[in-house]
Order: sequence, then structure tokens, then C-alpha cells
Amino acid sequence: MRTPRTRRDWYADIGFFLFAAAFAVLSADSVHLDEDMSRQALVVDQVVGALGCAAVFLRRRWPVQLALALLVLGNPFHFMGGATVVAMFTVAAHRPLRSTAWVSAAVAVPFVLFLARNPQTDDPRTGSALTYFALIAGSIGWGLYVRKRRQLIASVEERAAAEAGRLAREEIAREMHDVLAHRLSLLSVHAGALEFNQDASKAEVRQAAGVIRDSAHRALQDLREVIGVLRAPSVGGAGGTGRPQPTLRDIDRLVAESREAGADVTYRGPECGTGTLAAAAERAAYRVVQEGLTNARKHAPGERVTVTVSGGPGEGLTVEVANPVADGSGAGIPGAGQGLIGLGERAALAGGQLQHGPEDGTFVLRARLPWDGAPADAPDESA
Repeated sequence: MRTPRTRRDWYADIGFFLFAAAFAVLSADSVHLDEDMSRQALVVDQVVGALGCAAVFLRRRWPVQLALALLVLGNPFHFMGGATVVAMFTVAAHRPLRSTAWVSAAVAVPFVLFLARNPQTDDPRTGSALTYFALIAGSIGWGLYVRKRRQLIASVEERAAAEAGRLAREEIAREMHDVLAHRLSLLSVHAGALEFNQDASKAEVRQAAGVIRDSAHRALQDLREVIGVLRAPSVGGAGGTGRPQPTLRDIDRLVAESREAGADVTYRGPECGTGTLAAAAERAAYRVVQEGLTNARKHAPGERVTVTVSGGPGEGLTVEVANPVADGSGAGIPGAGQGLIGLGERAALAGGQLQHGPEDGTFVLRARLPWDGAPADAPDESA
């Protein structure tokens, strides 16, 4: 099925037609080098040349056939030069290299035969013929250059699309880890408490079962949303997933959920407004708190957790989650060990930095993020 011409294609074809016509007009003086040409023959030559220029509009449908026909007609008719140059360029730029080679051979053979006749260098017709062959060779070379450039651009665009897809998949993987790890760790804590508290009353069991059901429902809902993003026609990363993106205000909900699960969490939020805070920084801050609370439930159950979010315009945003270093007896919640790696990538994408590790018997997860989108200052290594 033939692809219809676009507006750009029409502009290009009209431009090539005008080039061929202008070439015929500007090279008209060379026709008079043939002193034996009658007036009637000149008129016929001009009419055929005009038809050749008009045939340029057929170059997209029959490029090889048009080029060969113009090459053949270019011998008896002088006004075919411009149209032939356009046709040869089209073949070199758009057809396979094998077709270009065959059509180029159709030019090379007459050129070799012309040189074999040992033309006189002082004959004006010799200069005209050499100019014609040089223009044909130049049009082939230019067409090959355009073909190579187009292939290079297509290759770069393909690699860019593949890289964008890879980054989007990594972002969705981070999103799945951050969301589901938090939900499932809450569910595991409640289920573990229900399992080991054999003396719980029916009301306590009913309450714990309700929390477990609610956590499982939320986890399934989050999973559906992420899978919906994966099935979407285009994937655009966290900022364009179509899901409501978390902000600093949602940290209160995270803390409340952890407290409902029995965690001892102290939260100190920012004292100033967040109207100018970059959205990427808000998302990263939320995920840092989420991962810190999840890790505390996994590795230091029952320990006090302190969440601190501070900063403001000009100084950046600092998010810190701290809990006593565990003695090795965790809650038995499995982990893939990718959470902190993903957080580091997320912080870097937001223009910030992430630190984590023990400090004076306390495990500290700390992120410094830009307030207005500018890179955050380097963290204080003495902290």
C-alpha cells in the first residue's frame, strides 16, 4: 500500500521540480553549442525537457525507472539534466544500495565510452559533457550522504527510545519496591503479632484481622495501579504514571500506619510551607521515610524510630530516619536489599544525595534534596 504524500513531501517535490526547471533554463546556452539543431528540434527538446521536469513528481513511486528513463532520454534531449540530477539523488537517498549501484553503472558506462573517444579538451561540448557527468556523480554522492545521515539519526533515536524505556522500567521497579515493601511489611508485622499473641481476645483478633485485610487490599490496589502503568501505551516514569504522587503531607499517613502496627515513631515535620518545593524532591522525601520505616520494621522491630524532615528555600530539604542499630534479631521479613540502592538513584534523579549507615549506635538514613530543583549542596561529612 502506497503511503500518501505529506505536506512536507509536497514541498520537497515542488522544490525539486523548480530546481530541475531552473537548471534547464540556466543551462539553455549549452544547447546552442549544437549548431546543427533546427528550431523545430529545439522546441521538441524544450517540450520533452518540461515533461522531464514534471516527471520529478513520480520520483517517489518509481525512482529507479524514472532515473533510467531520464538517463536514456538525456542523450538525445539536452534539457533533461536537472531532472536527471534529481532522479539520481532520489535513488541514492531512498533505494537499496544494490539498486543505486546498478543505476550508477548506467551512468558510468556512457562516461567511460565518452572518454574512450578521446574528446578534444578545447571543445566546448567536452566541457559541457564533463560538467553533466560531474553533476550526476555529485547527486549520487549527496544522496548517499543523506541516506547515511538518516540511518544515523534513526539509530540514535532508537537508542534514545530504548534508554528511555529502560529508565522508565527502572523507575517503575523502584515504585513497586517502595510501595509494596511498605504495605507487605505492615501486613507481616500484624500477622506476626496475631500469630505470637496466643492470649489475644476475640476483639483484638478481629481488629488485627481487619488491619491485615486492609493492608492486603491496599497492596493489591497499589499493584493494580503499577501494572496499569506497565500496560499503558507509553511509559513515562514516576512523574507521568498517572498515579497520584506522594507529597510531604502524606508522611503523616505513613507515620500513622506504622504507629497502628505498633511501632514507636516520633515525627518532626517541616516548620515552613512547601509551596515552592520541587515535586521530585517531595516524592523522594516521602520514599526515604517510607523505606526507613520499612527497614526499621524489618531489622529493628520494637525500637524507637525518629523521622525528621527539615529545611526551606535556599538551604534545601533534609530527611532523616534514625533507629537504634539492631542486635541481629529482626522481624523475619525478607528483603531483596535493593531498597537503599533504589533510594540513592531516586535522590540522584531529584538532584540530591543519600547517606545511610550506623552513627554512634544508631542507624541513620539521611537524604539531602534541593528545594527548588537546583542540586543540593554536598552533605556534611562530619555529621
